[in-house]
Amino acid sequence: MIRVLANDGMHASGVDLLKKAGIEVQTQHIEAAALPGELQNFDALVVRSATKVRGPLIDACPNLRFIGRGGVGMDNIDVDYAQNKGIAVYNTPDSSTQSVAELVMGHMYSMARFLYAANRNMPGADAAKFNALKKEYGKGMELRGRTLGIIGCGRIGQALAALAIGAGMKVLPNRRPNNPIVLDLFINGLDPIHIDLPAVEMDELLGQSDFISLNLSFNEGDPPALGPEELKLVRKGVCIVNAARGGAVSEAALLEALDSGQVAHAALDVFEGEPSASAEILNHPRISLSPHIGAATAEAQARIGTEMAGYILQHFGLEVHSN
Repeated sequence: MIRVLANDGMHASGVDLLKKAGIEVQTQHIEAAALPGELQNFDALVVRSATKVRGPLIDACPNLRFIGRGGVGMDNIDVDYAQNKGIAVYNTPDSSTQSVAELVMGHMYSMARFLYAANRNMPGADAAKFNALKKEYGKGMELRGRTLGIIGCGRIGQALAALAIGAGMKVLPNRRPNNPIVLDLFINGLDPIHIDLPAVEMDELLGQSDFISLNLSFNEGDPPALGPEELKLVRKGVCIVNAARGGAVSEAALLEALDSGQVAHAALDVFEGEPSASAEILNHPRISLSPHIGAATAEAQARIGTEMAGYILQHFGLEVHSN
């Protein structure tokens, strides 16, 4: 019997498909120290972002034939090393696209209308504080007519672009500089509307954007896409969202830019040193926070589970048995 360890969990949609095909699935988490020994008894390992699958673990598990990453980023897996050992490696890049894009939009609305700050400061407000907060947070802005720069316009970036265009924003993507990005917008069930988005150079994106979202691939050791030099080039008062990976924005440079007023607000779903985050980041009055939940919607989790189960069944040459 083929045995699968879903060490960071798997949605019931995927577990059920695997069980119907006669595969045994364990979803109980095994801590890193015990994983090399316990993984000897499994043919496949499925992880999210919490479990790290590095060379020593791969070497310690000669029976392992499949590694799956539920989600997009593969930075917690030594992909090339595993593949050179003859282990198949899969991720689910399409399943969480819409969820991440909608989270970015949520953070942009939150920054534009001070929603995150109001939620921090409203509890316990007396009449005087209520009126003070009303005055302070009554200086928001609309997204319509603003410019959104998207650094990394792959699946998630393009989904975000479609949402932003629907909100009336101008979109500046920074990717494939000589190749326009074609979006398909679906409105009220009608035939899709095709829109070409010519990409721009980074300097233009930084200097013209009211909002900047990072949606690019980022691996440990890569230089930040927005470091001290890039943050000097942004339009004063810009709002920045990082829902890609911790480190894609230099947190030290971001804090400095926030304190100087160069950056008006920031929104972070991912953090350097995650799952820890610095006190300066967590307590900054102009940072909107969420705990790495970009793909954490019921719909995305169901899609991830189903897609990953399909890859496992395909790899091991199995089919779902009907009841």
